[in-house]
Amino acid sequence: MAKTLAYLTSIIFTVFLFSTLVAAGESHRFSRSLSREMLGLKKEKLSHLHFYFHDIVSGRNPTAVRIAEAAMTNSSITGFGMVAMIDDPLTVRPELSSKQVGRAQGIYASASLSEIGLLMVLNFAFMEGKYNGSTLSVLGRNTVLSTVREMPVVGGSGLFRFARGYAQAKTHTFDLRSGDAVVEYNVYVFHY
Repeated sequence: MAKTLAYLTSIIFTVFLFSTLVAAGESHRFSRSLSREMLGLKKEKLSHLHFYFHDIVSGRNPTAVRIAEAAMTNSSITGFGMVAMIDDPLTVRPELSSKQVGRAQGIYASASLSEIGLLMVLNFAFMEGKYNGSTLSVLGRNTVLSTVREMPVVGGSGLFRFARGYAQAKTHTFDLRSGDAVVEYNVYVFHY
């Protein structure tokens, strides 16, 4: 009986040990270290992009539309609580008729009680040249009345994979009657 019990214990221990080893071999890891070469990443480069952002809120075909507001938005001097969805053209020159290189797609919201300060959450989706199909993602604060505003580039896709950098925005024109604006952008971005 003792031999049988020892034999069964040995079998149970062997089965347990084997199943533990098999499970360990099949486990899925949450993370692992990779080399740049494994992803085909070459030397990092710094690019400068220059374009004009056309924020059109008036007319039959606006590219920026208000999608939400707070009860106090219309009485606030800063428009606090306003949220707009955008699909603004990006062009090489300040004229809307100049060559389009992409679209600015995303959301901006009035996020300050004391000044016109927007929270910008957008992608620059490029459709021209070698950057066609690539995007840059911007998430930052835009104090509209400042001469130059700086916002971080927090990522990208396509040729801008692993992007990081910053975007400088400078108002080129603003029409007080219509609310339409043309903003000059200089974007400096590290990418592979």
